Amino acid sequence: MTVFFQSGLYDNITYDSAGISQALLARARSLTNEHSTLSAHLAEVFDAKLAKRVGELAPIASTLKEWEHANSSISELLSLLNDPETDAELRSLAAEDLESSKVALPAIADNLKKALIPRHPFADLPCLLEIRPGAGGDEAGLFAFEVLRMYIAFCSRRGLRYSLIKQDVADGPAQDRLSEAVLEVDADGAYDILRTESGVHRVQRVPATEAKGRTHTSAVSVMILPSFPDSGSGLDSSLNFEDPNSDYYVDPQEVRTEKMRAGGAGGQHVNKTESAIRLTHIPTGTVVSMQDSRSQHANRKKAWQVLRARIAEARREAREQELVNLRRGAMGGVARMGRGDKIRTYNYGQNRCTDHRSGLTIHNLDSVLDGGEGLETVMESVRTWLVEREIEALAVEESVQDKEGLRAQPR
Repeated sequence: MTVFFQSGLYDNITYDSAGISQALLARARSLTNEHSTLSAHLAEVFDAKLAKRVGELAPIASTLKEWEHANSSISELLSLLNDPETDAELRSLAAEDLESSKVALPAIADNLKKALIPRHPFADLPCLLEIRPGAGGDEAGLFAFEVLRMYIAFCSRRGLRYSLIKQDVADGPAQDRLSEAVLEVDADGAYDILRTESGVHRVQRVPATEAKGRTHTSAVSVMILPSFPDSGSGLDSSLNFEDPNSDYYVDPQEVRTEKMRAGGAGGQHVNKTESAIRLTHIPTGTVVSMQDSRSQHANRKKAWQVLRARIAEARREAREQELVNLRRGAMGGVARMGRGDKIRTYNYGQNRCTDHRSGLTIHNLDSVLDGGEGLETVMESVRTWLVEREIEALAVEESVQDKEGLRAQPR
């Protein structure tokens, strides 16, 4: 809403209500109408799905009501200020109220924009954090181990329950050259907390084995995957991996199971017992191997957990990519970053950490690598970046839909 002050002390002043596009306002009003309709129906007949939908829409409805009330108050105050018959005392009070309303409105508008962003389907789930070294040889494996320690420290500081369900080290004298690790963060909402970390983490430093003091660059890949419970029956139907109609169902008939002897240190048990398990999802070629436990049953259970998580994330990424393709033309770019994108650089020589999405640079690398306030600050900056990108994408989508709707109307 843009309001023009018509006369008196406030001539020619334009008030812009926090820059909410008409497309986003239309979306908010449409969803608020849906909330009212479903609430009325729910008052007569209870339905679990409807109740969940009403709960999802409630923040939008309440925030839009607050936004409209604030704008209505501003219009009334402007009427008072532009009325020549308003006495001086009332004019002074109206001017003060107008200033306070103008200060409050941007925050309300920001809350309305955030409320419109659909919640990620995995947001409330625990997660699996996969770490693999990329380019950089031994140095990548060494840094992968440090990245693992960083996230373990972060979970400890935040009070998030975690367990290391897989840790493979590369062959050689150094035991801290990681080849793969899977950390389970068993806390509701852990996926939402850590999903900013998916992507390629690049390190620039002088390796301990470098005789000439040259800086090397290597990379580590981090993936955040949803962790489903042992049974899918308690999940929403769309996430129930035991339901063949769910997007995240994995047909056991499409998974090849192989039993193997575990490799590495472990003595006679490793040499004589086929406790290691390898699962291959034939349609996608996804392979998961697990040998951390001496129990074949435990390894099979963990392997299935990781397999479901990888396939679920891949299917979710495919859906998001469809949105990216739709937005690409309208936005001139993409709205997300995937596992192959370089997201962060850790530069030891300059004692800095830079996130390439939010653009934030912190010159306190220890605080980041210790999983402390520095890492939390970087992650929070990325969450803000994600919100801004989602709001931009929603506005574009609504505008495109409005235009398509107009084109579809008969002339």
